[in-house]
Amino acid sequence: MNVLRSVLFAASCMPAFSANAEPVTYTIDASHTKVYWETRHFGTSTHRGRFDTVEGSIVLDRDKANGEVSVSIATGSVSSGVPALDNVLRGGRFLSTDAYPTAYFIAKQLHFDGDHLNSLRGEFTLRGVSKPLSLNASNFACRVDAMRNREVCGGDFEADILRSDYGSTFGLPFVGDKVRLLISIEGVRQ
Repeated sequence: MNVLRSVLFAASCMPAFSANAEPVTYTIDASHTKVYWETRHFGTSTHRGRFDTVEGSIVLDRDKANGEVSVSIATGSVSSGVPALDNVLRGGRFLSTDAYPTAYFIAKQLHFDGDHLNSLRGEFTLRGVSKPLSLNASNFACRVDAMRNREVCGGDFEADILRSDYGSTFGLPFVGDKVRLLISIEGVRQ
């Protein structure tokens, strides 16, 4: 019976791209959402890490093939796997987490190719500096989560930023200026 109920619920969610669809809001599921980063270190290896505390929402207007994404990242949740390095990253030379405890990405332009979400265009704010940013989608899909009996949408997005654009120049050129952001995100329909 649970399987039948899940199938019927899934069927009710599937006409998401039909005419007269209303915008749908999804709350970011923090347990399934991470922001990963990577940058070159002294031209030899790549340092990688993540931010563990991410919140926000997604609004999809499938009828108009548009929407809005709002993500906040607690900069103090940076984790490289090396506690001493994490303390350096939190300091004033890199993330300056005491002065700027939150980074933001707000996108009001979602670009679709048919039903496929290609990119998000918006503004990224880090260390109090805001710059335009496009996130490219390597995948994006929606499904019905049988455990929650709700639609879940998510995907993987990536972009490159220059940390010097946000006022972090310490260690250049030995510590890379280019930082690759990889964002894995899931949102639960409200």
